[in-house]
Amino acid sequence: MRRYILTGTPGAGKTTVLRALAARGHRTVGEAATAVIAREQAQGVREPWTDPGFLTRVTAEQRAREARADAAPDPAGLCFLDRSPVCTHALAAYLGHPVPPDLTAELGRITAAGRYEPHVFLLRPLGFLEPTAARRITYEESLAFEKLHEESYRRFGFRLVEVAPATVEERVERILAEVGER
Repeated sequence: MRRYILTGTPGAGKTTVLRALAARGHRTVGEAATAVIAREQAQGVREPWTDPGFLTRVTAEQRAREARADAAPDPAGLCFLDRSPVCTHALAAYLGHPVPPDLTAELGRITAAGRYEPHVFLLRPLGFLEPTAARRITYEESLAFEKLHEESYRRFGFRLVEVAPATVEERVERILAEVGER
């Protein structure tokens, strides 16, 4: 299976593009960190990301989501992911948390196995950021966070393919053209 990662700053439209890819029949894997935050906030934890164990829970959620996607039939053999463990590495840097051993192990596993395609789609920001319960950073902070993503992906040997701000359909077409699917 060919696995393609969508990354970028919070609010860059990754989830919207992922949904459009799913609507076209492609296998997708949603973002893990937002799901972990929502689950923990529902349990009364106001800012789950302040706990260094948060990164371990995100890593476990990412792996579980990918395992479910791997088990589903897909005749095209494509999978698009909203973030990856490399994004969790960037999140560790942003939060000032050490990279936990299980994330280090997961990064080693995915790079050694060539789990993802070597080019990653970097969705550039749309020029604004809508705050949510899970997204509590300013637009300016999100741009700094985006740079950490770029650094992490390059560190782990990935090539970034920029996807400029455009309509959702134009972005989907750009991604599908790059992977040879239209």
